[in-house]
Amino acid sequence: MDRTAIIVLALCAVLFGWWVFEEKKIAEAQARTEAANRAAQLAAAVAAPAPAATPGGTTGGLSAPSPQAVVPLATNLPEQVVVVTNAYARYTFTSRLGGLARVDLLSFPETISQRWKPTKTKGDSVASLNTRAPFPVLAVLGDADVTGDGQFTLTRSGSTVRAQKRLSNGLVLTKQFVVGTNYILDTTVRLDNPSGQAITVGAHEIVTGTATPMDVDDNGMNEGVMWYNGNKAAATTLSSFSGSGFGCSRGAPLTEILGGSNNVVWLASHNQYFALLAMPQEPAPQFVATPLSLPAFANVQLAAGTPPPRGIQAALVYPGQTLTAGSSVERHITFFAGPKEYRTLSDIGMARSNHADLAMNFGSYLGLDLSFFAKVLLLAMNKLHDWTNIDYGWIIVLITVIIKVVFWPLTAASTRSMKRMQAIGPELKALQEKYKEEPQKLTSKQWELYKKHNVNPLSGCLPMLVQMPVFFGFFTMIRTAIELRGAHFLWVPDLSKPDTLFMIPGIDFPFNLLPLLMGGAMLWQAHLTPPSPGMDASQQKIMRYMPLIFLVFLYNFSAGMALYWTVNNLLTILQTKLTRNLKDPAAPTTPAAPAGPARNPALTPAAKLKK
Repeated sequence: MDRTAIIVLALCAVLFGWWVFEEKKIAEAQARTEAANRAAQLAAAVAAPAPAATPGGTTGGLSAPSPQAVVPLATNLPEQVVVVTNAYARYTFTSRLGGLARVDLLSFPETISQRWKPTKTKGDSVASLNTRAPFPVLAVLGDADVTGDGQFTLTRSGSTVRAQKRLSNGLVLTKQFVVGTNYILDTTVRLDNPSGQAITVGAHEIVTGTATPMDVDDNGMNEGVMWYNGNKAAATTLSSFSGSGFGCSRGAPLTEILGGSNNVVWLASHNQYFALLAMPQEPAPQFVATPLSLPAFANVQLAAGTPPPRGIQAALVYPGQTLTAGSSVERHITFFAGPKEYRTLSDIGMARSNHADLAMNFGSYLGLDLSFFAKVLLLAMNKLHDWTNIDYGWIIVLITVIIKVVFWPLTAASTRSMKRMQAIGPELKALQEKYKEEPQKLTSKQWELYKKHNVNPLSGCLPMLVQMPVFFGFFTMIRTAIELRGAHFLWVPDLSKPDTLFMIPGIDFPFNLLPLLMGGAMLWQAHLTPPSPGMDASQQKIMRYMPLIFLVFLYNFSAGMALYWTVNNLLTILQTKLTRNLKDPAAPTTPAAPAGPARNPALTPAAKLKK
């Protein structure tokens, strides 16, 4: 291995180590800040004044919710539990704060077993939403006038569950849950004033769910809150609370994020593959997202100094108002609690005209919205699976082949142009030497040479630029497609996770085979790609070993992504070899030297010497 390769490898290792150290340091700082803020909030909760309300039955100005002081009160009270089960999910309701404690999704396992480690949960455990969250869905948080001691009475009638409580100010708080089909849950929150006088209700939150990690291996990058304002959707992740800046220049972590201005059409708490999507009948005034620490996973012992699991709680914020004698206020919220499956969310969005499919969170790259390509690829993958009934791993291979065939003419033309560029390399170098003191004339002469030999110097980049949106769309599609969760391919048990075969003894580092194959294919492809004319030797070596950098950053990505990239690289290698063997009719040809006039052998120097 030459010196350039060693330098590139060393830089990759240093960069990777710095990234791991920075992420760990930031996570520990967030955990310490969050614990301190929560302790301060609980200590000040009793003395916190209620938000002011506008008299006369009108709503007051929007304000941040009061501290959540009901936690120690609710958890110390006896609990009544009601469970409702249908073909899709199991809903567990609790009398503590009168809400939906968790949703178990019966068709989805909680974890996918890996060959290199035992499953940390029971074999019959299923994926769940709002798991281990401190507050149930539809908990009403605020001052004592809307929470009381937090204890509700639960009643059930068929698929309908009701939670009711009389508050100390005389108001009656009633919550109703109607379990429907296709992961839909219709709910209402109603405040009644049966007294003969007006009663003021302070500003309060209605919790819509907490985004929680699926298992101990979840690194927190997938948990977040999204909301839609009628025009566009915006995402808030755990990293959003890390403060501004980058690396060591980050600001102080945030304790909450407020958003909305009477335009919260829906609010979603989600992890990588599942979501709790709250859709109020009327757009809510505001929402608040709050990071919080969660209890440790069952049967999992965290190492010393490791921060606890973290999640993000989402809630709709409603302003204070006055209820006149005998009046009431009711808020209707429909929930989707299930998998982030595009076709299902798209159907909900079309039925309700609220673009619920944006909860897929395809995201954007370099400021460009590439969700169109992700949707097309996801729909194509599902259609091919429906038609062929073959495994999703082979579907990824098939889609990669189709994409390569579609772009074959463009890539082939680019390869031929690069061959021509390589052929005129000596002439370009001669021009650079001749006109090195005249840059404008050098540019003009170079373009004359390109035109003469039918060469486009930009053609090598054109296929990459055209295919870049497709690549990012494929990357996003694989990252968000729940269809790949638990999908098998050859030795890979789960295409949504790295294909770890074992942990390397001594360093406790995963051995992922597909990324290594991907890196080898990239190095092979780089070796076959002719260098650009004019590129010096050191630049050529750096470009040749550039795949090692991709290997470092993509080593722990999903096996589905590594499979796509590996197959794509192998097809590119095959295309390069085939194109090299094809005769290029437009290739430059070197004219033969003129024969010159015939010479008389009698007049040659040798003949003269003989004379």
